[in-house]
Amino acid sequence: MSTDTSTTNTIKNSAERSSLATLVGLLPFLRPYRRQFILAGIALIIAACATLTIPYAFRQMIDMGFSKISDGGTHGIEHVNLTFLALFGVAVVLGIATAARFYMVSWIGERVTADIRNAVYAHVVTQSPEFFETTQTGEILSRLTTDTTLIQAVVGTSISLALRNILLFVGGLVMLFITSPLLSSIIIVMLVLVILPIILFGRRVRKLSRDSQDRIADASAVAGEILNAMPTVQAYTHEHIEARRFADTVEHAFSTAMRRIRARSLLTMIAILLIFGAIVFVLWLGAQSVMQGEMSGGKLGQFILYASIVAGAIGALSEVLGEAQRAAGATERLLELMSVQSPIISPSAPSALPLEDAHGARVSLQDIVFHYPSRPQIAALSHINLEIKPGETVALVGSSGAGKTTLFQLLLRFYDPQQGRICMDGVNIQDLDLHTLRDTIGIVPQDTVIFSANAMENIRYGRVDASDEDVIQAAKMAAAHEFIQRLPEGYQSFLGERGVRLSGGQKQRIAIARALLKNPRLMLLDEATSALDAESERLVQQALESAMQGRTTIIIAHRLATVQRADRIIVLKHGQVVEIGTHASLIKQAGVYANLASLQFHISEPSST
Repeated sequence: MSTDTSTTNTIKNSAERSSLATLVGLLPFLRPYRRQFILAGIALIIAACATLTIPYAFRQMIDMGFSKISDGGTHGIEHVNLTFLALFGVAVVLGIATAARFYMVSWIGERVTADIRNAVYAHVVTQSPEFFETTQTGEILSRLTTDTTLIQAVVGTSISLALRNILLFVGGLVMLFITSPLLSSIIIVMLVLVILPIILFGRRVRKLSRDSQDRIADASAVAGEILNAMPTVQAYTHEHIEARRFADTVEHAFSTAMRRIRARSLLTMIAILLIFGAIVFVLWLGAQSVMQGEMSGGKLGQFILYASIVAGAIGALSEVLGEAQRAAGATERLLELMSVQSPIISPSAPSALPLEDAHGARVSLQDIVFHYPSRPQIAALSHINLEIKPGETVALVGSSGAGKTTLFQLLLRFYDPQQGRICMDGVNIQDLDLHTLRDTIGIVPQDTVIFSANAMENIRYGRVDASDEDVIQAAKMAAAHEFIQRLPEGYQSFLGERGVRLSGGQKQRIAIARALLKNPRLMLLDEATSALDAESERLVQQALESAMQGRTTIIIAHRLATVQRADRIIVLKHGQVVEIGTHASLIKQAGVYANLASLQFHISEPSST
């Protein structure tokens, strides 16, 4: 089974686990807050005990108060007054305890939810690109938002309600047996008979809850994909098509949610009808006992109130069970995401790189064979052998899909080759700490990434501890200083989401400045000047030539004019090295490079006339 298939299966399976078993997975997030749970538990017990004293007070009021008043005694009036005063005291205790419980469990819910979001996000950002080949960003965002909100509802409300109603159910049940063992025995037998079908039906609700969350994630994935590609969508006038596609996804999610709601509504109706039907029958039996003189009116009143407490607790528990079913599905999805392990990890005992060479890094690729996990049948690189000297500038040339960018991804250890090894300064990069390796490499990607921040912070991303002067110097080297100064607030200007306020050439110069600020031993330039006009390209080329001094540089370029002055040119075709040499020597070979050069020069000739 391929790695991407197993990753997908890990994300999608385990739907058969029970709710309880799934929610137990939240315990590591709950354990740090034992003190808050204890305080909430104390408040919960006090509130439950206060609630359970109310029926007994009413019995005393009926049997010891009203009955004596009816006999003409004044002592009964005093007893009634004292009973109501005691009830007010119980209400005060109940109010304070309930407020304390609500505050503590709400705090726990918010805190645990924040911890889960942080943990999931921190885990996701450590995954290799292989993970993101098979997992949509929108699905991850759905799990970080919608799923964690469901868990917050359970941790911050449902668990507390469940414990409260369990206490009321157990306490009320005990008091029912104390009040009337016979009637209580009958009601227990009937409750067992009606609860079994409720539990069985609850399993269907849980499955539908999981399906509903998956459909919401699908809608988020579609929305995220389209919102990140709005210029293309609008350029092809597909706004209505994409709106319809999103609407179809939302409608699918809605229909799935309605199936869940119908099932849960039916579950609630069945629970109420069966449970209250059983209680009404037992209370009818109690009324017969009062009429026959076998039970006092106060005792029956107490039994009714305790039966109401027990019935209310069961009804509330069925509601909580529905919330728990939804949260169980959300917890499954989050725990599955947390269980995915990146195949690219730092070694437990990493090796150290030799002291920095003044001329840059030495790079060695030895018999490299690599297949992308999502395309295991196609070799992206096949038996690559390269030795790049410190300070050397090497250009990678080849048609699209030849393996140039793949080589960069292997150097950064976004993937590991299936065969061979890559060494930096004589050390296998798989023996290096990932941060150590990547800190020594600067990259200017073809698809420039600009963050939602100002120009200063976007460049400082290359080295977070850099001073403002260092940032400005890097911008000057990348020919970015002048256009940044012309922005409304200079280096403090907000560049917009994904740099929408900048031109393509400006974004690329920001990326070059970011890489130069890092001052790496190895510089990777992926078509670094592809989006620049002629004047900007000339300035950036000068800056790059200056920046290349003292470091090893590997350049990917489709425009051969940008690589003619490289020390060596590596020509790739179908993942294999087919030619190596300088521009002049490769032209003389009349091979692949010469053919590419002739095509480009032929295309450019008309525009130069």
